Amino acid sequence: MIDKTIHSIFKRGSKTYYYSTIFFPKEVKKDVFTLYSFLRKADDYVDAIPQDVSEFYEFWKRYETAMNGEKSGDIVVDSFAELSSRKGFDPSWANAFLKSMEMDISISEYASFDELKTYLYGSSEVVGLFMACIMDLPKESYNSARYMGRAMQYMNFIRDIDEDIDLGRVYFPQSELKKHGLRGLDQNEVESSKENFEAFIKEQIEVYNSWQVQGEKGYCYIPPRYLIPIKTASDMYTWTGAQIYKDPFVVYKKKVKPSIPRIVITIISNSFRSFKVVASSMCPCKKKTSSKRVSSKDYYK
Repeated sequence: MIDKTIHSIFKRGSKTYYYSTIFFPKEVKKDVFTLYSFLRKADDYVDAIPQDVSEFYEFWKRYETAMNGEKSGDIVVDSFAELSSRKGFDPSWANAFLKSMEMDISISEYASFDELKTYLYGSSEVVGLFMACIMDLPKESYNSARYMGRAMQYMNFIRDIDEDIDLGRVYFPQSELKKHGLRGLDQNEVESSKENFEAFIKEQIEVYNSWQVQGEKGYCYIPPRYLIPIKTASDMYTWTGAQIYKDPFVVYKKKVKPSIPRIVITIISNSFRSFKVVASSMCPCKKKTSSKRVSSKDYYK
């Protein structure tokens, strides 16, 4: 049974992940809820206004206590420590995650993709690795899992531009802004450079797409029962990108998110597809079939 606190954190944190995840088998679902609540709780401390820095570091201490085999008294942390031990998580993954969260305390912008990728690894790529481990996927899947996590996080950056500005952050490399003649992403700033901003956003969505394609190559390693919720979450991120691509300035009007009915319909649709066949055409370790690939590009048509 999933702890009420953990369940509440997950349900409150992400509609897309929550409604996709409920279609995992019972034990996997419980582990995913445990993982997400740990990640969400740490993230909430550094995203608070004002940031709750002291509580973040107390959370980190509780994590270290739990990983040393002692009870921390925090159900979220203790459950994650148990999960980490049982599934054999590499301790460096959680440390990288916490260090990326720490970066949100002191770093407000990144000069280049090389700088940003350090943050992306800890904030998102390790999430893909955690998920691969929870699903007992082979290590051959890990590279794709990292790309999937990275792509989803980058779409979060695109979707949450206005929200992140309120937090004093711009995650996109400054080199990308300069390429498009933008000095910043404040709405007042980009209103005077509409064409530049639209070109900038569309190029960032293409970055997302390129990483997403790499992530999809790992579908062949995922059992069909697990692939349904994974692909549903991925499809919803691609849908979000498609809406923003049509109207880049929508990011200043609202937070683009799929509705619950859309998520459920996508889950049902994915449930009726033969992902073994579709995935085999994506996998570098298997011969290609003649089956049509379901591409993220379909959302842009």
